[in-house]
Amino acid sequence: MKKKLALILAAVMMLGLFAGCSNKTPTGSGNPSGGEGADAMRVDVFYYDFSDVYISTVRTAMDEQLKAMGIEPNNWDAAGSQPTQTDQVNTAITAGSDLLIVNIVETATSSPAQDIVNAAKSAGIPVIFFNREVADNSVINGYEKCAFVGTNAPDAGHMQGEMIGNYLLENYDAVDLNGDGVISYVMFKGQEGNAEAEARTQFAVEDADKILTDAGKPALSYYDSSAATKYLVDTEGKWSAKAANDYMVALLGSYNEGNNNMVELIICNNDGMAEGAISALQNVGYNKGIDENGEPLSTNIPVFGVDATDSAKALIKAGSMVGSIKQDAVGMASTINALVKNVQNGLDVMDGINADNGYTVDLNEDGTIEVAKIRVPYAMYDATSEG
Repeated sequence: MKKKLALILAAVMMLGLFAGCSNKTPTGSGNPSGGEGADAMRVDVFYYDFSDVYISTVRTAMDEQLKAMGIEPNNWDAAGSQPTQTDQVNTAITAGSDLLIVNIVETATSSPAQDIVNAAKSAGIPVIFFNREVADNSVINGYEKCAFVGTNAPDAGHMQGEMIGNYLLENYDAVDLNGDGVISYVMFKGQEGNAEAEARTQFAVEDADKILTDAGKPALSYYDSSAATKYLVDTEGKWSAKAANDYMVALLGSYNEGNNNMVELIICNNDGMAEGAISALQNVGYNKGIDENGEPLSTNIPVFGVDATDSAKALIKAGSMVGSIKQDAVGMASTINALVKNVQNGLDVMDGINADNGYTVDLNEDGTIEVAKIRVPYAMYDATSEG
């Protein structure tokens, strides 16, 4: 009798253990971290890559703001894989998500975004894309519960070009290391087909060239005149410091002051790549920054980036980097969460999102909304900037 009772108790304990395990939320890379109470709104946020420095700052701001709204977000890391992200979205929908917030991986084609919209629409779930733009407006306009929050891609390139052109006019002779009257440059591009990367790559050089030529100076000259494309791309699409560092280390083996052909200007599509390039320069004695009197500690090759991350701001303050274009991570998160608040309150996603309330939305000529895309403004950042 005692033996039979012991077996029954053991069986009950095992059933309880399995029941407890079935309610656990999976965690780790590629799975959500977080969760919510039984009555809380479930929000799933899908990031293209946790390792991206700028995206990490957005994630930190998003988490803080959502938690202040009583929402514990489920964060997903696609680690740069669109198939992984698509599977994650489908898993979240099956698990009962109330809102999908998507930092899409693939931007060269609109198909993955369309697939996500179709899945969300079938389930009646709102979806907000952010940062990495869904270029095809029909994807956003095809679902009334869909919106995009990001920037106006060309603005960063135009601002960077203006910053570069003006800096060169003020410091031309110092930057022209070999004294040939022409500034040679290298461009580090984040990703082929990405709207932000394309615009930054084009307009940073075009606008800098216009400022130079209007002042009677030659246009910029790409360091390798035989190159078919005038940029070096991160082949993994991660806009990484490692990619830029690897390129710069290899480049400096042939293009240097000893050979009288040193690269005199470095333009980067983001601050991560700028940091990688600066690291390579510092390893061979350049870009050591300035002393307490503002005097250079070494020859400083001007480096420009985009994002104004905290680490880039520190390099700018130290004099190792000239400037960046601020992509407001907190502003990005705040704008996204204004839409989240609408969903939480049972309103339309775009309710109250207009110029009267301080938002910039893509409009038709008659003032009506062309597409549910909200633009967070860029700003220039250099050693004179605050914050």
